[in-house]
Amino acid sequence: MQRRKFVQHSLIAGLGASVAGTIGAFASEKKSEKKAKQPHAFNLKYAPHEGMFKHSAGGDIISQLEFMAAQGFTAFEDNEMRNRPVNLQEAIANTMQKLNMEMGVFVAHKIYWSEPNLTSGDEGKREEFLTDIRKSVEVAKRVNAQWVTVVPGYRDLRLEPGYQTANVVESLKRASAILEPHGIVMVLEPLNYMNHPGMFLSKSAQAYEICKAVASPSCKILYDIYHQQITEGNLIPNIEASWDEIAYFQVGDNPGRNEPTTGEINYKNVFKYIHNRGFDGIVGMEHGNSRPDGVGELAVIDAYKQVDDFI
Repeated sequence: MQRRKFVQHSLIAGLGASVAGTIGAFASEKKSEKKAKQPHAFNLKYAPHEGMFKHSAGGDIISQLEFMAAQGFTAFEDNEMRNRPVNLQEAIANTMQKLNMEMGVFVAHKIYWSEPNLTSGDEGKREEFLTDIRKSVEVAKRVNAQWVTVVPGYRDLRLEPGYQTANVVESLKRASAILEPHGIVMVLEPLNYMNHPGMFLSKSAQAYEICKAVASPSCKILYDIYHQQITEGNLIPNIEASWDEIAYFQVGDNPGRNEPTTGEINYKNVFKYIHNRGFDGIVGMEHGNSRPDGVGELAVIDAYKQVDDFI
């Protein structure tokens, strides 16, 4: 009898231990699974754009924002925000607020790609630009945007560069007077000569000179690393020289203008430098995907994890 009771107790104890072990393993697995689903913690505020994850999230921009946040992205930029219906602007702003995402740049005005506007000093073109800036203030307030992109436009081949610069500076001073009371910053984007031939603003030193002349907290540089790799290279030294006037970065690898790791730019070192300098602004992902499918979208996410983890 004693032996029988001993065996029974042993079986019950063993069964209990087995059940406890199973429950413990299951709980541990659930905990691990939950942890795995947490968004990636990036060191910099990378901002995707609409359509970058359309295969993974669908065509709806709100669903795309939710997908971006789930991957750990904490910002969003949208060049076309100014032209979107007001109700969609409000929906985007509300969604981003819920997701704790920041709004990056949108283009603040009509860009002249093949004829002079701000470089010419033409008062009609200048007033058109300033009217767009005034309208963009309302959009920026609606979507909680701090930065708006400005491109001074095409060169005036009939004027010496110094006169063109003076005309651009005057327009930007007037725009700054509109933006300053609202705490909004226009960021000037130098563009490369291969993708955008004939544009007035192309180099970081030129943008730096203009910002110093405008002398306003509402006029800073958008340093697009893709454009500057083509135009001038020497990336980190030029970023360092322009640092006190840079308010925003955009990226894309070269050649191809796709995600980091697909070209020649050492984004690990560039991002490490930016982070170590204490940059707390947004890094816009203004590029395409090297593969036009869902697998390509996951490759974009993995590429940013790879270069960001080096920081």
